[in-house]
Formats: sequence, structure tokens, C-alpha cells
Amino acid sequence: MASATVDFRIGRILSVLENETLLLSGVHGEIDKMKELLIMKSFLEDTHKHGGNGSITTTTQLFQTFVANTRDLAYQIEDILDEFGYHIHGYRSCAKLWRAFHFPRYMWARHSIAQKLGVVNVMIQSISDSMKRYYHSENYQAALLSPSDDGDAKWVNNISESSLFFSENSLVGIDAPKGKLIGRLLSPEPQRIVVAVVGMGGSGKTTLSANIFKSQSVRRHFECYAWVTISKSYVIEDVFRTMIKEFYKEAETQIPAELYSLGYRELVEKLVEYLQSKRYIVVLDDVWTTGLWREISIALPDGIYGSRVMITTRYMNVASFPYGIGSGKHEIELLKEDEAWVLFSNKAFPGSLEQCRMQNLEPIARKLLERCQGLPLAIASLGSMMSTKKFESEWKKVYSTLNWELNNNLELKIVRSILLLSFNDLPYPLKRCFLYCSLFPVNYRMKRKRLVRMWMAQRFVEPIRGVKAEEVADSYLNELVYRNMLQVILWNPFGRPKAFKMHDVIWEIALSVSKLERFCDVYNDDSDGDDAAETIENYGSRHLCIQKEMTPDSIRATNLHSLLVCSSAKHKMDLIPSLKLLRALDLEDSDISKLPDCLVTMFNLKYLNLSKTQVKELPKDFHKLINLETLNTKHSKIEELPLGMWKLQKLRYLITFRRNDGHDSNWNYVLGTRVVPKIWQLKDLQVMDCFNAEAELIKNLGNMTQLTRISLVMVRREHGRDLCDSLNKIRRLRFLSLTSIHEEEPLEIDDLIATASIEKLFLAGKLERVPIWFNTLQNRTYLGLRGSQLQENAILSIQTLPRLVWLSFYNAYMGPRLCFAQGFQNLKILEIVQMKHLTEVVIEDGAMFELQKLYIRACRGLESVPKGIENLINLQELHLIHVSNQLVEGISGDGSVDRSRVKHIPAIKHYFRTDNGSFYVSLSS
Repeated sequence: MASATVDFRIGRILSVLENETLLLSGVHGEIDKMKELLIMKSFLEDTHKHGGNGSITTTTQLFQTFVANTRDLAYQIEDILDEFGYHIHGYRSCAKLWRAFHFPRYMWARHSIAQKLGVVNVMIQSISDSMKRYYHSENYQAALLSPSDDGDAKWVNNISESSLFFSENSLVGIDAPKGKLIGRLLSPEPQRIVVAVVGMGGSGKTTLSANIFKSQSVRRHFECYAWVTISKSYVIEDVFRTMIKEFYKEAETQIPAELYSLGYRELVEKLVEYLQSKRYIVVLDDVWTTGLWREISIALPDGIYGSRVMITTRYMNVASFPYGIGSGKHEIELLKEDEAWVLFSNKAFPGSLEQCRMQNLEPIARKLLERCQGLPLAIASLGSMMSTKKFESEWKKVYSTLNWELNNNLELKIVRSILLLSFNDLPYPLKRCFLYCSLFPVNYRMKRKRLVRMWMAQRFVEPIRGVKAEEVADSYLNELVYRNMLQVILWNPFGRPKAFKMHDVIWEIALSVSKLERFCDVYNDDSDGDDAAETIENYGSRHLCIQKEMTPDSIRATNLHSLLVCSSAKHKMDLIPSLKLLRALDLEDSDISKLPDCLVTMFNLKYLNLSKTQVKELPKDFHKLINLETLNTKHSKIEELPLGMWKLQKLRYLITFRRNDGHDSNWNYVLGTRVVPKIWQLKDLQVMDCFNAEAELIKNLGNMTQLTRISLVMVRREHGRDLCDSLNKIRRLRFLSLTSIHEEEPLEIDDLIATASIEKLFLAGKLERVPIWFNTLQNRTYLGLRGSQLQENAILSIQTLPRLVWLSFYNAYMGPRLCFAQGFQNLKILEIVQMKHLTEVVIEDGAMFELQKLYIRACRGLESVPKGIENLINLQELHLIHVSNQLVEGISGDGSVDRSRVKHIPAIKHYFRTDNGSFYVSLSS
């Protein structure tokens, strides 16, 4: 497997060298010599094309050495360029009078860089000469002429086809999906229907499909059958030939003698002629692209006989392709805990569970099973491997060295090979982004925005003209999800992924690849191995996650580009002075309370995350971090930013949101950060969340035209006109949150007119009237009103908004009756909170048809559930929080007054307080 990072590094380095020729004056000769990197890059690309699935990459140790050496050179050059950038910035940032004083130091730095580049060029030439000799060798030329499919790929294909011969008694957890899929295959629709079965590698989709393909009900229903395993580098004519052989073999008919001499057209004609008047079923196993269907569908007649095609795939875009009327996809679910235990026990203890009980193996067996997370292939393979282990000590050793076992144990080779096929198929940009995810601890919840900003800081996101880097990074995440490399574990209410995780087994494999390429590594309790003195420096990786307490002796790394601390243990920031090349420093939720002043020497730092730490202040010279793009102090102790922040001209995200520690009855439950002078000069800033509203900021806010998100607290009535004037100049605004200084302070926002782009709007403060522009927010997906105290019903102004998904009324209306007429066609979440005068809620038939969650909180005057709630047939959750006893009694128990109106709601919860604390009970039937 060629390095996932070499190609990217060489391309970026050459680009920098081209752009920095004038900057690096005096080292032109050494730069010109580095053009040899282009030849090396071409060699690697050429070999990757022939060996990306194949023999050269996977069988030639010499080639792996070339890759490793070239990668190390690329890393060295990148560090040299970053180091020189650090020196040149220091020199040019000096006042002109001081430049003469610093000139000798600058010349020394340039000379030092030239010397380092000279050493690297000698190494480049040596590797290049070796590559050229290898290129002309007989072994390499023979490899180029050999078939491109490698042994692993063929072996995996053989394993797939062996699924046809599995005994049904050995399968677990397939009854429900099998019945569902057979029902779709035997449905009476006459047209050709495609059913796509999608799941991650090793999830059992091939095994399930093979079991269905062999079932008697399917065999009786169809007249002819074909099972075709699709190679990643398939040839369509070979696919047709395999299909014809399958049809003829199943019909016990002589295979045409001229089959291998037929071309594309003749093969299509023969298939169409054979299938035209038959009801057929074809299984296309392990399809990698939608291109296959475009090529093959012409040979599969869409008649009136009820023919079916099953496709198994790892990729969601293949499963979701529009195959025709009636077609659809089935997503494989991983095994539940009890099913997983049955499968594992059958493999690990084939005779009986007596050995498990006698040796007290069940606790460690279940811990091992947890690491498989319901993945059938991993469970079966691990169980087979453990069947030879008789003692608890052996089981514990495997548990603590599972990563090593995946890489070295023959029993688990199939797991690694199948999952690596998905990784090898990733484009280069996605490979490095995927490997970067292994930096986080196993089972870690990775948030979308955090990942995107860290990728951007590392320059992993390829630029696309006219497309924002954030959008490109989002597309990378979506692609990794479509390919089942990442799992979405949390969606926001607007249908967008919010958090991801990596399957345990995939994480182990990704981390092993990262370590091999010196890309990512983790420093944790499993890292010490046999050498207790192992240091971070010995790891040699570019990106490091620390998951245990650091000691002074363990911190000697200098070439890190990312440092992620994921541990509650106390850490000293003694390592900061040595990390001048660091681009991303993520200390979220760590027990760090003070940053060293030398943090400001990290010239390359682009991403700094201090959220949920105890840090109280930033270094006074923080403005020296001129490359900083993201600063996140959310939920830290930082109340004020240092002077000079306006000098951070590359800053894009400034997140300073703090909660007032749970005092939800307090108006100022959100705390802002005090504004520093000239902050409005940050022209590239996109996110400003959240700041105290001050007159000078309000007047100049309109200069920050790139803002997409603004959150201001302590807004005063007199700010109204200037605030509206400034906001009207910001045309890209998607999120706006305004909170007045206290609940009786009106928000004067009638003059706000540039609202077309706003998608999410939160207003906390008294509104003397419903703003006239409310019904113009056609793109709005969220509206939150808190303390509005409106005398008129705002519902009439917003019920026709076509995209509104989430509506929150928090002490927003003073009337006794709230009526939702027909409208809110896409609303999924409704919150009604602290409506002191509210006695009745009415939901007319046809309103809020898509509503899924309804929250009613602290509305003591409301004595019954909303009238018309029975019409909300899609309602999944009803949450009643600190409501009247009459309302709760009205739906408690089968004989209660309103029980019949809420019986269709799956989850009903009542939350209440007593002297002993807060509790909730389920009122669901």
C-alpha cells in the first residue's frame, strides 16, 4: 500500500517552492535541485496505478522503502520551509530601524536553511538514482505487465463467494432482514426492481444475500439465477461472460463454445435474447461504483415478468442510485449484544460454554466482544482465533494487544484485508482526513465543526475555485459516511450530521496505518510496550494525541503539527516551547489552567481549542499568532481577550460562548466576552460567538462583511438603529442571536431589512410588536423567541415559512390562547416554555403534520394537553416539564380523560422536582 500522505506532501512542497522563490533568495540552486521530487512523485503515482490494488505496492519491500524514504524527505522539507517562514516573519515584523540590528540573525537563518536543503538534496538524489535503477530492473517491468488485481483482493473475492456455501445453522441475526428482503424480491410488481444491500465491510451483507439467493422460496419463484462477484477493476465483458456462465450452469445447459470470442455487443445481445421472456434474479456482489449499473443495465431486460437484481455494496451513493420505480436500499444493522454473544460463543467455544465458565473467561470474552461492536466478520474471526486460547492470561494478552493481532494474526487477516479495501479505494485527500480521525480515542464522539477546522488547519482540504473550504471539508465528511468509513451518531434537527465515530475495528486498523506512515499516533497506557522510557519524540509522527499524564521525560517532540490532549489527568505545558511547527493545539476538556507565554512563538498555529478548560487568560502577546484561523474558548474561564486581537487578520472563527453555570432562571444565562478595540478590523471573520454589545462594536459591525454567525448579549434599546444599519450590510449572515441586557429591555430591530440569508434566529428580549420582516425569512429553519412578552400572536406571521423546522416560544406570548392553524408544514420540534398566562393550546387539523417532538415546560395554567394533539400522527416524543398536576393526571392511565388523545405517541415523559432532587417518569403506554 503506497503512502496516503506522500503524494499530497510532495505536491504541496513544490507549490510552496514555486511561490517562495523570491522569499528564499540565496537558496535558488538548492530549490532547483528539488525539482527532482517531481520525477519521484511521477514514479510513485505510476507505481500506485499499477499497484494500488496490486503486486508492486503490496509485495515489493524495496518499493515500500522508497515510499517511506520519500515521505520522510517530504516531511523534512516541509519542516524546513515552516522554520524559514518563522524566521522571515520575525525579521519582517520588526520596525525598519530594528531590521539592521536583526539582519545578521536573518542571514544566519537563511544560510542554515540553505545548508539543510543541501543535505536533503543529496538524499533526494540518492533515492532518485535508486528508483531509476529499480524502474529499469526486470522485476519492476515484469510487475508492470502483470495483472493489476493483487492477492488480497482475489482472496477477498474468494471469501465473498464462499458465502454461498455457509450453513444456515451457523448464521446469527439474519431472520428479520432475510424475511424483509425476500418479501421485496417476491413482490408482485411486474417491472425489474433493484434492491441494494449496503453496509460497511464485514457487516454480513454478502452472507445475507447469499442465504437469500439459495433459499427455496427464491429458487421456486425465479426461472434463472446468476451470482456475480464484482472486482473493483472489473472488465464489463468479463462480467457479462460470468453472468452467462452462471445462467447456463444453473439451467444445466452447455456453455456456448464461442463465449470467449464474443465482444461487448454480442454479449449484450446474447444476454438480452436469453432473458427477454424469463423471470430472472441476478446478484451483483461488492459493487464499488454506480458506473457498473450504467454499463450492465442494458443487458438486463426491464420486462413484465417481475425480474429482480440484488446489489451488495459498501457505498451509500451506490445503494441510493435511482435504479427505477420500486427499487430501494436496505441498510445492514450490526448485531445486537445478545446476537453477537451467540455468534462469538459458537466460534470461541464450539463444544459448549462449559470451558468459558470453568476458566472464568466470560468477563474478558465480553470485553473483547465489545471491541467488535457488532461487526459479524470481526466477531466470527476473533472467536475462531480465541477457540485455541484456554487460559484467562492468554485472553487478556489478546485484549491488550488487539492492534498487533489485527496486523499479524492469520485468523484476523481477513478482517484487516476487507476493511483495508475500503481505505485503499479512498482518494488521496480523503485518506489523510480519514487517518487523522484515528488521532481521537477509540469510541470518541468527533464533532463535525471541530474536525472540519482541524483539517483546514493542516491544509488537508483541497482548494476548489468558487467553493468555500468549509464546504469542501463537509463534502469529505459526507463521502466518508457514504463509504461507511465513519458512522453518524448524532444528527442536528435540520438533517445535518453533527457528530461521528469510527468503528472500533476500523479505528485499530486506521491507527496501525497511521503509525506505519508516521502520520498519527496516540500516547496512552498501551503505549509503553517493553520500554518504559519511551518518549513522544520516539513516536516520530506528525500528529499526536495524549491520553495519559505526561512527565517531563516523555516530552521531547519538536516536529508535531497537531497536539490533541484527551485526558483528565493534569498536564504541564512544558512541551510548548519545542513545538514551533505546531498548527493545531486542541486542549478541549483537559485539566489545564494556564498557558505559557511562549505559546505566542508558535508561528504556524492555525487552530487553538481551549473549550471546557480552566484557562482564565490568554498570553498578552497573543496577537503574534498571525496565522491563527480558529480560536475556541467556549465554556472556559476567559472573560476578556487580550489587546491587539485585530492583528490576527486570518482569524475566521472566534467562539467565546459561556453559560452562567445552569442558572436558567437568570436572564443572563449566557455570558459574553468583553470586546477589545478594533476587533471589527478582522475582515475575514466568519463566526463571532459570543460578545457583549458595546456602542463602538455595534457601529462598526457592518465592516465585517464575511460574518455568517453573530451572537451578541447585553444589547440595549439605544443600540437598535446602529445595530440594524450594521446587520443590513452583512449579506452572508445565516445565524443571528441577540440577547438584551435584561428581560424588560426592548429589542429595537424593526429596521432590520437584510434578512433573506438568515436561517437561524434567536431573539431574547422584549418585543413591543412582531417585526414586519418576520414573514420574509423564507430560508429560516430555526426561530427562538425568549422573553418577547408579545401581546399579539406571532404565529400568524411565521406559520407559512416553508423551511421552519424548530420553533421555541419561551415567555414569548402574553395571551391565554395559542392556536396553530394550518401551516408549519416542515416543523419537527416545538417548545412552549414559561407561558404564564396560557390556558389553552389548539392545533388545527393539518397543522404541524411533520412534528416529531413537543416540549411543554413551566406552563402552570395549562390544564390539558393541546387540543388536536391526536392529529399529530408523526409525533414521537412528548415532554412535560414542571407542568400542572391536572395536565399530568389527564393522560395518566387508561381511564384518564385525555389518554386516548396521546396513545399514539411512543414516548411521553413527565419531569418534576421534589425536595430530593429532579426526576422523570414515563407516561407511555
